[in-house]
Amino acid sequence: MIPIANPELSTDAKSRVEDVLDSGMLADGPQVREFEDSFADYCGAEHGVATSNGTTALHAALEALNIGAGDRVLTTPFTFIATANAIRLAGAEPVFADIDPDTYNLDPEAARKVAREESVDAIIAVHLYGLPAELGALGDLAANLNVPLIEDAAQAHGATYHGDRVGAIGDVGCFSFYPTKNMTTGEGGMIVTDREEVADNAAQFINHGRSDTYDHESVGHNFRMTSMAAAIGQTQLERLPEFIEARRANAARLTDGLVETPLLTPIEPDHTKHVYHQYTVRTTARDELIDVLDEYDIGVGVYYPTCVHNQPAYAGLETNAPEAETAATEVLSLPVHPNVTAEQIDQIIEVIESYAN
Repeated sequence: MIPIANPELSTDAKSRVEDVLDSGMLADGPQVREFEDSFADYCGAEHGVATSNGTTALHAALEALNIGAGDRVLTTPFTFIATANAIRLAGAEPVFADIDPDTYNLDPEAARKVAREESVDAIIAVHLYGLPAELGALGDLAANLNVPLIEDAAQAHGATYHGDRVGAIGDVGCFSFYPTKNMTTGEGGMIVTDREEVADNAAQFINHGRSDTYDHESVGHNFRMTSMAAAIGQTQLERLPEFIEARRANAARLTDGLVETPLLTPIEPDHTKHVYHQYTVRTTARDELIDVLDEYDIGVGVYYPTCVHNQPAYAGLETNAPEAETAATEVLSLPVHPNVTAEQIDQIIEVIESYAN
């Protein structure tokens, strides 16, 4: 079996978790502060706030920016539902604009059109599959509207836009460390920002609105990261460049090998660095190809088969997103993680070539 994901934890990670267990300080200890500083520095941001997962990072970021009841947040409908759920959990409502069919990311022109027609109080740009969204155009739009730009970088650790790492380009960046991500803490998330007030607001919100041990200035949640997760995260961050290069090498091998097939392979604009959380192709015969790959024990994933606005939880939201809806019927992700061997990549290519011909 060639799995679609295969998280890898080192003996160093296990050793550091044992150190935490031996210390007895399991929640929100010094390992969390170290990981916050290290990850923020990696992104090129001034501040990091660790959270319990990527969804709570997005929720806390919105709260820290004072986005809530009565506000509307412009984003993409072609994303994991957590992006929209975080907006709703903060008390705001999502407003969807269509995607660029080549990158699968929010189309700036479609976003501009929606923003002309709708009241918008913030923008969330999702770096889907590990490819940075068009932060230049979306940043200009946010500036013209005088609203914050939030980066949902849950799938894009280490990706770059014009040489700068994503997360620290907008007002706030949010990451996930779920096991299938390019680096993991088991479960976990991170907010990065250059805005000290936003970082302070987020840190307070994830800790019950606490300003001191039993002083609570506002209503918050317990969205804290554990010390064990942070210990794992620190070792994963140290290995992230290695993980990224392995993913990029596997992606390049897949792209070269699939050039003679009818599949549409991922693009990488010159001003971006794709980190291939997913290697996503397009085909109008997706179900048939999935059946063929299943026969050869090749893992696949469909991210995402239903646009957010077509989910029952978001019924009634008027959305014009034909490109997103078409992509949802055609996308298919192939194994690209660091533990896929060159021989396995070649096997995937051979099976697809045989099927296509």
